[in-house]
Amino acid sequence: MLARIRPYLPTAALAFLIFYFSFHALTGERGLLSSNQRDATLAAKMQELDKLRVQRQDLEARARLLRDSSLSADLLEERARSLLGFADPRDYVIRTKP
Repeated sequence: MLARIRPYLPTAALAFLIFYFSFHALTGERGLLSSNQRDATLAAKMQELDKLRVQRQDLEARARLLRDSSLSADLLEERARSLLGFADPRDYVIRTKP
């Protein structure tokens, strides 16, 4: 019986390998069927990157205003009050829970 199956073993092994790699090419982590999930993840990461870029630009602008060459008195006062916890007697202070 083994003698009758022996000529078909290389063909069966090749068919198995083709099936195996085809299956993983379609359903694997980077397969063709998971491209929608990758696109959604990419879109979410791009939105997060845009938010971080805006935040970085804001922080760079604030840091630029705090340099010695162009010191902004209003920004300096705002930062000092927030760090020290002081307020002007004419200010309205609304306390919120952190």
